[in-house]
Amino acid sequence: MEYALKKETSLSYEEALQKLPELLKEQGFGVLTEIDVKETLKKKLDVDYDKYKILGACNPKFAYKALSNEPEVGVLLPCNVVVHEKDGKTMIMAFNPINIGQMSDNPTLKELGTEVKSAFEQIFAKIPG
Repeated sequence: MEYALKKETSLSYEEALQKLPELLKEQGFGVLTEIDVKETLKKKLDVDYDKYKILGACNPKFAYKALSNEPEVGVLLPCNVVVHEKDGKTMIMAFNPINIGQMSDNPTLKELGTEVKSAFEQIFAKIPG
């Protein structure tokens, strides 16, 4: 089971963080939260880490359909999308929503996982390699 969708991009870390919300919006997602992991680890543990941000993205249509069918799925929301820079390379990652369908016997969630994965694939297709 592949738990993350990944794409290395020629965009800089900053460019990726600027472009990603626009691409998410095109697929009906909004960014609800933004966690700066590098900053948080420095502040809390006084350790240095790579540039790493977690965007909590939500598509209300998908979220409503999932929660209406299985309220427990809320523990997996919002969809986390990560921008990570390591050794000068920028990687964009997202939770593979197919896994939600594999964690449940609910056929609606299986179908929804495929639908959400398709939306993320369309987003990733617009990110330069």
